[in-house]
Amino acid sequence: MSVATGFYGLIILLVLLALRVPVALALVSVSLGGMTMMFGWNTAIGMLSSTPYEFIAKWTLSAVPMFLLMGFVCYHAGLTNGLFNAAKVVFRWLPGGVAISSIFASSGFAAVSGSSVACSAAMGRIAIPEMVKGGYKPSFACGTIAAGGTIGALIPPSILMIVYGVFAQVSITQVFLGGITIGLLTAVSYCIVILVVSWLRPDIVPREAVGAREVSPRQALLDIWPVLALGVLVFGGLFSGFFTATEAGAVGAAGAILIGLVLRRLNGRAMKAALLETLSTTSALLIIGVGASMFTMFLSLSGVAGYITGAVSGWDPTYLELMLVVVLIYLFLGLFMEPFGAMLVTLPVLLPIFELYDVSLIWFGVLLVKLLEIGMITPPVGMNIFVIKGVAGQYASLMDIFRGVSTFLVADILVVALVIFYPQIVLVLTSG
Repeated sequence: MSVATGFYGLIILLVLLALRVPVALALVSVSLGGMTMMFGWNTAIGMLSSTPYEFIAKWTLSAVPMFLLMGFVCYHAGLTNGLFNAAKVVFRWLPGGVAISSIFASSGFAAVSGSSVACSAAMGRIAIPEMVKGGYKPSFACGTIAAGGTIGALIPPSILMIVYGVFAQVSITQVFLGGITIGLLTAVSYCIVILVVSWLRPDIVPREAVGAREVSPRQALLDIWPVLALGVLVFGGLFSGFFTATEAGAVGAAGAILIGLVLRRLNGRAMKAALLETLSTTSALLIIGVGASMFTMFLSLSGVAGYITGAVSGWDPTYLELMLVVVLIYLFLGLFMEPFGAMLVTLPVLLPIFELYDVSLIWFGVLLVKLLEIGMITPPVGMNIFVIKGVAGQYASLMDIFRGVSTFLVADILVVALVIFYPQIVLVLTSG
């Protein structure tokens, strides 16, 4: 009876998510209802009263608001504005150089953000008008920035990776190290797409370099020193073992505030906006995490997790068959769910399976974030697409932006395939 209740709960959850019920509310209500059916109302209320504290009162989770605050302070204080100009100094001479510059500028922004949405919004305001002015097809220009924004959740500090590390009980620093390689691989694959399109379709991406250098190398370095300083401080301390993830986030947030004040770019209005966005984003993430924690307990006590693990063990799929199923699950969920919800809904079922198959949870966490970020640029609910529509809607329609990003989706699938066939791509830095 308990297993049947667990499966009914899974079905009801999928129906609620399809009806666009908020993820946290769907998770909590299904868990509460299922526990009531199995053990009674008092037990269900007991779980509801204890789970929020048990999930949130984890020291590692305090890294989430710290890294978010660092990113929002950098964004609102304009500390990242020079990244695009600095990238142009290096890459503008290439065919499609302005688009390639925007990809690497997105990678730089990712190092102080951890959010693909923030990365898309910041780069979209700066790079899209210049690309359109330089002769790029508007749909491709918008698609480039939407795709480049996904790098924001791959290169550390990634908020998705922090939450995954807490949920899967693995080293966040190790997941961050794996994220560096897949983030850079994604950036390089996007640049190859731009070069190929400029070669085959000069009507979409100009082959010739557009314009002269607008910023000298010396000025570009002066513009990006705040980001470089933060990167060296935060990641130097984190990867050397001097800081924990939480301490690195706190040092990064304090450093961003201090640099903003010294440069006189951080005023009261910008600080208020950064704090409010940090509070709202952190609250949203934590309440989804509480719901997912309750759902994990419900599935465990109902026996569904063990039943599914046993069924997979009986099926005995090969590694590639298992990974194909996982990839298809996340590509499907990405069509209508935001990344945190998709991750926390599925981890209670998938983590025991990967432990059974002795798959590295560090590697899986990095691959998972990549798959979730593909959902940020796929219709009909690709969040980065809507962000770009909001900041550059005068240049392209929603459908145009989806068409512009389609070529980058091909590159994403190839990157996923490489990571599956060659796991060492991700693990090369983590095994040192």
